[in-house]
Amino acid sequence: MLSLEKRFHVKEAGSTVKTEVLAGVTTFMTMAYILMVNSRMFAELPGVSYNAIYIATAISACIGTVLIGLLANLPLAQASAMGANAFFVYTVCFGFGLSYANALVLVLLDGVLFILLTVTGLRKKVFEAIPTAVRVSIPAGVGLFIAFIGLKDSGIVVADASTYVSLASFNLLSGNVAWGDIMPMLVTISALTAIAVLTCKRVKGSVLWGILGGTALYYLLAFTIPGFYNGFTENLSFNPFAAFRDFGRYAFGKVFTEGFDFSPYLADHSGVELALLIATTALAFCLVDMFDTIGTLYGACARGDLLTEKGEVPNMDKAMLADAIATTAGAVCGTSTVSSYVEASAGIAEGGKTGMAAMVTGALFFISMFLSPIAMLVPGCATAAALIYVGIMMMNCARDIDWLKTEDAVPAFLTLAIMPLTYNISYGIAFGVISYTLISVFTGKAKNVKAGTWVIAALFTVMFFVTH
Repeated sequence: MLSLEKRFHVKEAGSTVKTEVLAGVTTFMTMAYILMVNSRMFAELPGVSYNAIYIATAISACIGTVLIGLLANLPLAQASAMGANAFFVYTVCFGFGLSYANALVLVLLDGVLFILLTVTGLRKKVFEAIPTAVRVSIPAGVGLFIAFIGLKDSGIVVADASTYVSLASFNLLSGNVAWGDIMPMLVTISALTAIAVLTCKRVKGSVLWGILGGTALYYLLAFTIPGFYNGFTENLSFNPFAAFRDFGRYAFGKVFTEGFDFSPYLADHSGVELALLIATTALAFCLVDMFDTIGTLYGACARGDLLTEKGEVPNMDKAMLADAIATTAGAVCGTSTVSSYVEASAGIAEGGKTGMAAMVTGALFFISMFLSPIAMLVPGCATAAALIYVGIMMMNCARDIDWLKTEDAVPAFLTLAIMPLTYNISYGIAFGVISYTLISVFTGKAKNVKAGTWVIAALFTVMFFVTH
């Protein structure tokens, strides 16, 4: 214990080992839901298993969290970022047509690019190249995107031939809807309500408790559905090492063994299209990762009064480097961009001030790898509630947009609206940057547009004309 105190300067920070341990456990409780949510999202991809991604998510979270504790000595935690995972699955794979392994290459490029930008100090210039209105609205757009996915996965929002989307029917009396269709939607609504109530009551780990409560309700109500449990136990396996076998078979190292084979995509597209797709998509990954990390670091540290006298995040560059390395490791393991989680604020609120809290959280992510059989029992309608709630929380930044200033309001709105409406995060960023540039040019403010902004706008413009 004394060596740990000395390594993380616990006493100097005004904390104790006991407080740091409690903070680390609290942080894990608040963000453990990512293990189930990320796994279920990726499992929709062909050739990808829930078990494999569960282990990949746990390992990358462990690596990222331990790194930020060791390198930056901050009580923060990292895991596969919400939003980036949706972008990976629904946009890059289902939308653009790349394979799971191909998409991992883009995440790997994002991680390497992020490392270079951090080490060389160019990160700040790229960050400043994105217009403030677009930068602020990106998390809100991602939030809407995630919430929409949750509503769709729960069955509450359905496709409609005339209006594109509509509300699912709850009318049992019509004879067109079965109780088995309505029950999962009610579970999602109940779980979301539970999460909100627990959060209002300041219960730690409210999202996790909401998911677990929704799971219990789901299996309880399942007794009312004839035949639901017929053969249910035949497919159950409580062997935790089965997940590791799937991890080695379906996820680990796929970025190298299959990722660089783009022949299926090139069968229907040109090399120029592929090059532009790789450049713009890797850039989108990097931008979302960068803004998410920077915003989370500032937000979490500000809430815990951990900022320096100059109002800066202590060891900012080391924290960003930990994030970049974790993203690279995540690509090798088989998951999407790894980023810092604002849920770590809960641990900071419990008194966490040093990297020791992060080490505890990382240790718990390691232990969680052996709980995959239990995690597999969580139904999609329960994790959908978490998606909706996280999406709601990400809307918070929309209040910082000056909606009465047209040159800010238009790019901001396009950024946050295009993402969910097109099922594509990069399109939202593209519309935001391009519209900002055009408005600046035609209002005589072209000189205010930074050189980096011109480059990014040009890349996205070419992408639309060549690849879409």
